[in-house]
Amino acid sequence: MIRPSSFPRCRGASLFSLLFSLVLPFATLAPSAPGMREPLTAEKSENCENASVRPAGVQQAHFKRLGVDAWQRDGFLGQHLKIAVLDSGFRGYRDHLGKDLPAEITSRSFRRDGNLEAKDSQHGILCGEVIHALAPSAELLFANWEAEEPQTFLDAVRWARAQGARLISCSCIMPSWSDGEGGGPVHAALAKLLGDGDHPGGALLFASAGNTAQRTWSGPFHAGTDGCHEWRPGVRDNRLLPWGKDAVSVELTAPPGADYDLCVHDVEANKNWHSAARDSDRLSTVVRFTPEAKHTYEAEVRLRQGKANAFHLIALGAGLDCASVKGSICFPADGPEVIAVGAVNANDQRMDYSSCGPNSAQPKPDFVAPVPFPSAWREKAFGGTSAAAPQATALAALAWCRHPEWTAAQLRTRLQKSAIDLGPPGHDCETGYGRIALPLVDRLVEQE
Repeated sequence: MIRPSSFPRCRGASLFSLLFSLVLPFATLAPSAPGMREPLTAEKSENCENASVRPAGVQQAHFKRLGVDAWQRDGFLGQHLKIAVLDSGFRGYRDHLGKDLPAEITSRSFRRDGNLEAKDSQHGILCGEVIHALAPSAELLFANWEAEEPQTFLDAVRWARAQGARLISCSCIMPSWSDGEGGGPVHAALAKLLGDGDHPGGALLFASAGNTAQRTWSGPFHAGTDGCHEWRPGVRDNRLLPWGKDAVSVELTAPPGADYDLCVHDVEANKNWHSAARDSDRLSTVVRFTPEAKHTYEAEVRLRQGKANAFHLIALGAGLDCASVKGSICFPADGPEVIAVGAVNANDQRMDYSSCGPNSAQPKPDFVAPVPFPSAWREKAFGGTSAAAPQATALAALAWCRHPEWTAAQLRTRLQKSAIDLGPPGHDCETGYGRIALPLVDRLVEQE
């Protein structure tokens, strides 16, 4: 169950009323905000704890908590497995080869400029380091893609599969690429690339659940007396709290059928950003803007046409005054074909930013992992759900290394059974099946 959250105060309704238009998914709106063309890494998308200088032995203690130490001593190191890291931040990765990363890495860029190191970020290197530390004999593949072109993301997955990758780790979120419920054409194509899980050769994709629990509103559309959606009774304006001068993206996702109007209002400037009409088969609408200091911004949603249904509103680069926690998992982790991994602290409590389900017919999230993960090459440990997904990927590699005959579906089931259950018994929408962990090697769960 979702524990009560300490929501910020919701502002009352303002007196503006416009008909807005909605954007086709994947399109850039006018005015287009600079700096929004890169995939949003789960680490950067929240003020998560990229904690302190690591004390001696902290990595060994972390390994023991995951159950990895015994597996490594018994020779299960991820050998004969290829793992793909899909990310946007690989700047300077060659400096880490043979140290924090394997001596050799196969890489390919699916950006139009073909540059794997185009973004000044080491986020993908950190994800690779986690996997290499836990499964040091696994081969790594690195790939990036064009941020606003989902086909290039699918091309990266297809390439990884063609290279022989059985496991894929992705710690970036692209909310507008799905309906927020695990549906849509990108998910359908992704499921085909991964396989049904019941036959040899299938693959598993582990993705960060996202750090958007405190800046997502999810639920049914409820029209007030003026037709504007009420985030809470009598509240029609959802205040946005920009983090600084960086661009803000407000993204509404919903199943096809309803044409929602989304508008962001700058109160001081009396200025509106609104999107263009959404076709009936489109899944998302996005408004982007560059905030100004000391300005107040509010989001409104109206039903333009069609039958109202549930929707998700996600704020990227800003806080959200009215948030719901539930249903805050983003693409790709919201898909039933993807394993969503959230984050817990040292006391096995969900990090307040770690996104929660439900988001699809498949229970979400699937697992949680402890963060931060101690890095060997920088003082700050690696935090957020970004650090959670590669840990789960690496543990899956150790288990698959020992049981290469398992199908992807069998491995997924074994990991569910061996997870450390947290919260209420069984799956819950905060911590999934529990904290990812490997049992003692001679007690690995066997299930027909």
